[in-house]
Amino acid sequence: MPGDPREGNGGGELSERLRRLDEKLDAREAEDKRKHSAPSTDAADRSGFTRGLKLSGDFIGGVVAGFAVGWAFDKLTGWSPWGLIVFILLGFVAGILNVLRTLGAVPQFGGRK
Repeated sequence: MPGDPREGNGGGELSERLRRLDEKLDAREAEDKRKHSAPSTDAADRSGFTRGLKLSGDFIGGVVAGFAVGWAFDKLTGWSPWGLIVFILLGFVAGILNVLRTLGAVPQFGGRK
């Protein structure tokens, strides 16, 4: 291009500024590529948070189910505290077992050997 200041014909300061701008743009483009190619720590944090919510939900679900069954059992039979106590303990054990199954520490029920 005949009037391009990058060619150095009379526009020394401008051509220097354009050269520095090109270098900065190239560096920023390389940095953006590097950021997008590396796995994000935010995604890993979200994945851990999601897994924690699932594990806590498995445990709390077992205890709440044990409470509900125990309360219903007590209402039907009239054995007021005993059904609730027994079924809350069973729900606690079931919740821990669900957490261990999710973590892979205990095999699934009825799974192949």
